[in-house]
Amino acid sequence: MGNQSKKDDVEWSQKGIRRPSGPVIVGAFFAGLAIVLTLVGLWREDNLSLRNILLGVVLGGGTWGLISWAIATAVVQVEEDVASRKGKDG
Repeated sequence: MGNQSKKDDVEWSQKGIRRPSGPVIVGAFFAGLAIVLTLVGLWREDNLSLRNILLGVVLGGGTWGLISWAIATAVVQVEEDVASRKGKDG
């Protein structure tokens, strides 16, 4: 894999402001969704405590965020490979 095809997780916009790439946005979205759903579930069961909230945020949000980021990154890499081979296959 060449250096040019490898992208950073953060891209520069035209104004010089750093903005997250697509996979990072996907990971953050699903992490936030998992955290909200965990907190709603804890609230409905009257099980809100600091320990449970922290565990839900770290385990639920972290796991969903990491896995969704990894899947989105793999999709981006496959799309780049397909696009780069399009002209070579004939």
